[in-house]
Order: sequence, then C-alpha cells, then structure tokens
Amino acid sequence: MVYVKWVFWVVFWLFWAAFFHYTLPQTDIARVTDTYEKRIDFGENSIFWASPDVGNDGTLANRDVFFIQTVRANGSTMVYRNEDTGWSWPPYFKFDTSNLQAEAADQKSTADAPKWVAIKHYGWRNEFLSIFPNAVGVSPVSGPDAPKGVPWVNIIILVLFGLVVLGAWRLWRRFRAKRIDPVVDSIESGFDAAGDAVNDGRGRMRRWLDTWKPKHKR
Repeated sequence: MVYVKWVFWVVFWLFWAAFFHYTLPQTDIARVTDTYEKRIDFGENSIFWASPDVGNDGTLANRDVFFIQTVRANGSTMVYRNEDTGWSWPPYFKFDTSNLQAEAADQKSTADAPKWVAIKHYGWRNEFLSIFPNAVGVSPVSGPDAPKGVPWVNIIILVLFGLVVLGAWRLWRRFRAKRIDPVVDSIESGFDAAGDAVNDGRGRMRRWLDTWKPKHKR
C-alpha cells in the first residue's frame, strides 16, 4: 500500500513538472538560418500542434505551417514552428504569426556574419514524434552570451501554483481532522470493542465447559 501511495505522488508531480515545462515560456539565443512554409498532415501528434490561424478553417486534416530554422552558438540546431495560439491553450494570445515570420526572415544570417536573436518559445522538440516548439517572439540581441533576463512570468506562475497547492493541502488536513479521522477512529474502536467482546465470550464459554470436567481435571 505504501508503494502505491509513493507511485501515485511521483506520477502526480511528474505530470505537473512536464505540464509546466511544456507550457511556460523559455528563451534560446541563436541565429536564424532559414524560414520556410511546409504542408503538414496531422496524425497522432496533432495534440502538439496549435490550432489554425485565427479566421481559418479549423476542420482541415492538413495545413501550411511556418517554420524557423536556427543554429545555436555551440553548433546545435533547433527548428521552431510558428503558429497562432489565438484564444486557445496555452494562453499566449498569439495572433501575429505572419508578422513574426517576416521578423525572423529579416534576421537571417550566416556563420561568417551572424545576427543573434532571442527566440521566446514554449513546447518541446522531439525528432521521433515530429514535435516542434512554437516560437512566440523573436528579438535581436548583442551576441550569443546576451542575458536572457529574469523569467518573471515563470516565477510568478510557479509561486501562485505553490500557494494553491499549499492552501489545498491545509484544507485537506483540516477536512481530514474534522471529518475522516473521527470516522476512522470510531470504526477502529468498534473493531476493538468487538474483539474484546469475542474474547470475553470465549472466556465465559471456556469457564462454562470447565464446569463439566471432573474436579481433579479442572
């Protein structure tokens, strides 16, 4: 039973860690090497793609998606999709996909004359599942070591989440102390009383049976 409880809490906190890691904004410093548009047929990974641009048909099985190719200072590559989030989840309220694509295209550069940009995004990159993080902002920076700034949004959201969890935990403790623990104690007391009664009954039965034995065997 203890193992089941630990497994439950481990899965619970892993879920929330993955949720926040996917949803909260992150910033990468890189240079844009290319921007392009590609027709995507959505399959089992459709949950990791945003909804169509605001005003477009949302029932299509495929659509054109903008992409931004980048290279980081260490030489590793990263490809971002560029999709509107609109009014859906996560709540970035992004409606400027075409403008962002134009800004990214204007920042294209080569290794000999690099232009470094800070790419704000959310999501994961997974080659096996064809998952791409969604870029929500592109801004020029001084170089590959430019500061990314303090992630105030992430800090505020995580602090608020911690306060909600703490409040829920305290409410649960109070509810358990007032409602559940007395019932459990009552049930345990009933079992103890029943056990004492059974033991007392067995003792009386044994004493009554002993009266049938010869006096020298009692």
